[in-house]
Amino acid sequence: MLHISFLGVESTGKSTLAYGLARLLSGIVMPEYGREYAQNIGTDFTPDALRTIARIHAARLTRLRAAYPLLLIEDTDVVITAAWFRMLHGRRDPTLSAMPARADLHLLFAPDTPWLDDGTRQFNGAARLAFHAIIADELAVRGIDAVMIGGNWQQRRAHAVAAITDRLDKAAAGTP
Repeated sequence: MLHISFLGVESTGKSTLAYGLARLLSGIVMPEYGREYAQNIGTDFTPDALRTIARIHAARLTRLRAAYPLLLIEDTDVVITAAWFRMLHGRRDPTLSAMPARADLHLLFAPDTPWLDDGTRQFNGAARLAFHAIIADELAVRGIDAVMIGGNWQQRRAHAVAAITDRLDKAAAGTP
């Protein structure tokens, strides 16, 4: 199984690309629980709300991983929830910091696309760039070397496909 996590600020194409690449590469998508929470419960992301989001997302991921799909694309992970905590509450959370990011490959989407307000998104302009920096720092603190995905929509798709197929080829050959 190859487990890939799509990370980045809002409006960078993570969800759209996750589903498109899952279809293209015969994979499955682990949807972002944070979006479901925002749409159904609201966007008051208190510390307890963010911990709940992370726990429910992790439980769903565990169930999905148990099916052992050949390719699992996770639309965000605990790195993003931890970054939201830092962005909103100004500090790292010990509970979220202790939760592992379990993907084999992390793709970090650059904030070089237009921001679209969908009613749940919060960080535009300078805040968007600050949030991206927090995500990059959260990855560094966790020792995760993510592949940067940027450019227009076609370039993003091509970069992501290249990173994923490279990793799939290495897995098939038995190399790290």
